[in-house]
Amino acid sequence: MFSPDKKKQNKLSIMETSTQQNIIAQGTKIVGDIASQGPFRIDGTVEGNVKTSGKIVVGKSGFIKGTLQGENADFEGKFSGKLILSGTLSLKSTAHIEGEVHITKLAVEPGATFNATCSMKGTVKSLSSESAKSEQAAQAQAK
Repeated sequence: MFSPDKKKQNKLSIMETSTQQNIIAQGTKIVGDIASQGPFRIDGTVEGNVKTSGKIVVGKSGFIKGTLQGENADFEGKFSGKLILSGTLSLKSTAHIEGEVHITKLAVEPGATFNATCSMKGTVKSLSSESAKSEQAAQAQAK
């Protein structure tokens, strides 16, 4: 009757596992597809598709060749392929990116290599009717 509440213990263990980071260590090579709900740190090599709803961090020795899908990514290492992020791509000075990139925001430090076709899709701000009318009036006066 007064035993510890098992529901609280289960919630705690679920929270602990969901905040843990997946790590692919330096010297490790994975060939194939990886899917996860949690964040990734890659210091090794991945050849294949990586898909996660978490953040991806690629260290200086990290290399991904294939398709990467996620929310945000920080690169110090190399990438070759198709990169699709719903958030921000941050490139440190040692980063080397090649391929096709679809992101919302981009942050690049001096020294980074970015040889890619880039598509940035952010939120589009619509013009209010008053500002649209004033723009049209300004264009008419310019003619």
